[in-house]
Amino acid sequence: MTYPLKADRGMLVVKSIYFFDEGDGTNKRLLGGKGAGLCTMTQLGLPVPPGFVITTEVCKRYYEAGGKLPDGLMKEVEAAMRKLEKFTGKRFGDPKNPLLVSIRSGSMLSMPGMMDTILNLGLNDETVGGLVKLTNNERFAYDAYRRFIQMFGKIVLGIDAKKFDEVFEEQKRKSEAKVDTDLKAEDMEEVVNKFKKVVREETGREFPSDPREQLRLAIAAVFASWNNKRAREYREFYKIPHDLGTAVSVVTMIFGNMGADSGTGVAFTRDPATGERKLYGEYLFNAQGEDVVAGIRTPLKITDLKEKYPKLYKQLLDIDEKLERHYRDMQDVEFTVERGKLFMLQTRAGKRTAQAAVKIAVDMVEEGLITKEEALLRVEPTQVEQLLHKQVDQKAKVKVIGKGLNASPGAAIGKVVFDSERAKELGNKGEKVILVRPETSPDDVGGIIASQGVLTSRGGATSHAAVVTRGLGKPAVVGCEAIKIDLENRVFEANGIKVKEEDIITINGSTGEVILGAAPLIEPKMTKELLKLLSWSDGIKKLQNWANADYPSDAKRARELGAQGIGLCRTEHMFFEEERLPLVHQMILRQTREERKRPLEKLLKIQRSDFKEILRIMDGLPVVIRLLDPPLHEFLPRYEALLEKVLMGRIGGSKPDELKAAEELLKRVEAMRESNPMMGLRGCRLGITHPDVIEMQVQAIFEAACELKREGRNPRPEIMIPLVGHANELKVVREQLERVAQEVMEKYGVKVQYKFGTMIEVPRAALTADEIAEYAEFFSFGTNDLTQMTYAFSRDDAEGKFLFQYIEQGILDADPFQTLDRKGVGKLMQIGVELGRGKRPDLEIGICGEHGGDPKSIEFCHELGLDYVSCSPFRLPVARIAAAHAALRAKAERERYL
Repeated sequence: MTYPLKADRGMLVVKSIYFFDEGDGTNKRLLGGKGAGLCTMTQLGLPVPPGFVITTEVCKRYYEAGGKLPDGLMKEVEAAMRKLEKFTGKRFGDPKNPLLVSIRSGSMLSMPGMMDTILNLGLNDETVGGLVKLTNNERFAYDAYRRFIQMFGKIVLGIDAKKFDEVFEEQKRKSEAKVDTDLKAEDMEEVVNKFKKVVREETGREFPSDPREQLRLAIAAVFASWNNKRAREYREFYKIPHDLGTAVSVVTMIFGNMGADSGTGVAFTRDPATGERKLYGEYLFNAQGEDVVAGIRTPLKITDLKEKYPKLYKQLLDIDEKLERHYRDMQDVEFTVERGKLFMLQTRAGKRTAQAAVKIAVDMVEEGLITKEEALLRVEPTQVEQLLHKQVDQKAKVKVIGKGLNASPGAAIGKVVFDSERAKELGNKGEKVILVRPETSPDDVGGIIASQGVLTSRGGATSHAAVVTRGLGKPAVVGCEAIKIDLENRVFEANGIKVKEEDIITINGSTGEVILGAAPLIEPKMTKELLKLLSWSDGIKKLQNWANADYPSDAKRARELGAQGIGLCRTEHMFFEEERLPLVHQMILRQTREERKRPLEKLLKIQRSDFKEILRIMDGLPVVIRLLDPPLHEFLPRYEALLEKVLMGRIGGSKPDELKAAEELLKRVEAMRESNPMMGLRGCRLGITHPDVIEMQVQAIFEAACELKREGRNPRPEIMIPLVGHANELKVVREQLERVAQEVMEKYGVKVQYKFGTMIEVPRAALTADEIAEYAEFFSFGTNDLTQMTYAFSRDDAEGKFLFQYIEQGILDADPFQTLDRKGVGKLMQIGVELGRGKRPDLEIGICGEHGGDPKSIEFCHELGLDYVSCSPFRLPVARIAAAHAALRAKAERERYL
């Protein structure tokens, strides 16, 4: 599938090409992130190789033309190359003093490794000789040439990278070279000739030797890489628009593979895993950039550069600090050292773990670099969710079979798989997998997304696997040299232990440990930085964050996590407990109100105790308690199981008393069966037909509240009457329950602050909200059921049978049970809010479905002017940050129009 890109005719773009000393470094949309960074660094006076940027608008015209470079572009490029020749004193294609360039991709939004880059362009059999004479380093020249053929062959000519890898590895075996740098000049020359043979065999033609033809083909290939499979998958996962396009930066080559005084590295201005304020990164002597990122060689830590070349390290440190102050964010930089001289090749906002994102944001506020509002917007709600992932229990006895670099924190348990396609296949079936590879490449991004975590035997903390997993919030252990991977037989061995495909392992991305089997996991703890960030969010957000809590333990956890109320306490969950079910059965099976009295009295004491503890924990905060909602037969044994029991009893000769009891129960269950229980005798209808049941519940609630009031506490119960579709239903039920409430308060001689309201979960209730608001002091949108009834979807059936296909085929943009459907369900909510508050201006309105923890849904609730959103306790930190984001975005939107 391809995505049409259109040039923005509304933009005032007068040029297709900008040199680094003239491009606007703030215009990433036009110059791409990489190009904009090169322009900014050049204009800050940093050591950057000369070069120019071909804009994203040209990329869009490339796609408009059906995948062809726009007319006249190459004339402009040739003119730019002549200007570059003047800058450098070299000539493109000159055998004596050749100008070599790299062709680099770069979109507005960072997509590390997803698009293509080509190094050493301009080499051929003549210019490589010139490079040998200029540098007096034959090995270096042929190493650069073989790299160019390999990259060009793969990216531009579409040759399988394995073809080149096999040739190179065979040469290493032949020359008894342990690592690449052991190969001599004659080895590299032989590799070049073999690579050219691969090109002839795979394409049927010679490797292109004309540098201008190389340049034209490379620019087109980089534009084409915008729509490669891995780039599309990455954009789809991160919700990056498909129409941005990529710029192309043409940069004078700087060589890190010229000997021991040269090298290449990647550095972060802060630790991307922890957020600690220190230079973090890796460096490879005598290497080019792709060696570090690809993880082909295990690099040295940046501190090794400090020890060997202290002046160079100090220069890098000064540059990184300057860039961080300029951008006011942690930077990820790429650099190359050529014969002892430092050059900067890229700067961008660094990908970081959730833990690092929070720490960096808070630290930068305290350092005076950014505001609290900026800090909040730099931490995504999904990152907060990642911080709440479980960790390996350090006290547990586990079998560690290997240890690598702790590249991305957190723990992951899953079946071992050895390729991305298998990871996607199993992942799409809901199975948890760990992707195990020698090293990952950009082509593996789909498999990484489908996996719980990644384990590699090669690579460092800035390798592809490390960078991508950190961005995705997935654990990763990289460079675990203890594991020997046999891809052909789909097995790896670690310290004498063989692990086959689909065996279970655990990886601990916080320690770098690889553990055999499923390790015990524990709940994480919130850091002081996260607590501080959450406190800032509470001072900014307009929406309150309440929690759904059915038990005292839920309420306690909710309060610890910052809940400002309980938005839903489902009383039926209390009925399902094993010791209570016999009483519930008695209550249901008794035919008359008098017969139900005794079991109800016993349940009253139990419910009173339940409610008292929850109200005590939430002292001073509102607690919305939903009266019994599901059909009564849900508390009884299944009809089919009872029928089988009766039939077997008749055949097997059960005791008469037992058989009679089973037959009576079967009759009662049969009488209560419904064709569509979702639409049947439940909710407020149950309260109308069996008023004594909900009267018992309200009596228990108010007795609990009155007891707490007498103790000097401040209980604030809010009674929710569920499934109201007509105002008269609420009128009848509320009147009967108000009498109970008043009787209890009169009996105890205290007054309790309370409200009666309803859940808006039936479309008719939203459409007649003005009538319902006459009898309701609060609305709570039950968005789970409202979505089911609006779509006529049964959630369980839809998610299991067709919803995935709907999303995959673009029928729906998202799962409406996870993210609120603004146009349908959202419109009903908007009508409900407007009608309800039109009738009762002080009407309290919130939502209590799991949408209350979804950031996009929270933003919509903010726009509607709701008072609160309620979600599970675990998601409260996510919801608090999301509510602050919603308020800040709304503020920014208002300011745009002032």
